[in-house]
Amino acid sequence: MPSGEEIQTYFAGAWRLMMGKPDGVRALDVSADGFWNSFYAIVVAVPALGVGWAALALDLADYGLGSRLSILLRLAVIDVTAWVLPLLCLGLIARPVGILDRYPHFVVASNWASALLAWLMLPATLLNLFSPAASEFNDTVSLIVFIIALVLTWRLTNAVLAKGAAVASAVFFGVVFAGLFLIFFLQRLFGLDGAQFSAG
Repeated sequence: MPSGEEIQTYFAGAWRLMMGKPDGVRALDVSADGFWNSFYAIVVAVPALGVGWAALALDLADYGLGSRLSILLRLAVIDVTAWVLPLLCLGLIARPVGILDRYPHFVVASNWASALLAWLMLPATLLNLFSPAASEFNDTVSLIVFIIALVLTWRLTNAVLAKGAAVASAVFFGVVFAGLFLIFFLQRLFGLDGAQFSAG
């Protein structure tokens, strides 16, 4: 597990990449150990993501979908799977699409950026949790935050791959689509059809 100081450095590098600054990758550990250690970003993000899981579990328990703990665990499995599996599958086609040399950089950057975004999106999640009556306003805020997160993620993808906007867009949309597909598929598989939540 990276130290707190290392995590701050990785967050700073991911943020620079999301600002379109390619030199942000210098703050990341893209070695073999750094590649696998970057998945500790999931652990870093769990407290922030867990707030959303807990809030949604409270709502869904009223619809007879299981106990709150059971629903929370299923939401966690769905989010983590949608985070990890698209990145690993991308590795299988990294050579044919011409990004093999930048694949470790992308995975490391994506992992730490996802953890950072989970924390940046926490206020919107808390707004939904503590002000459920203002659902229309909350939905608007959540949508705006989600769109901003997508834009920042695309900018990171473009900066870290350094292959041009076309390649960055193909990778970005491929990973996003794969994540959304997994979310909807696993929702149905785990009996949570119609649940709305964010992926990691």
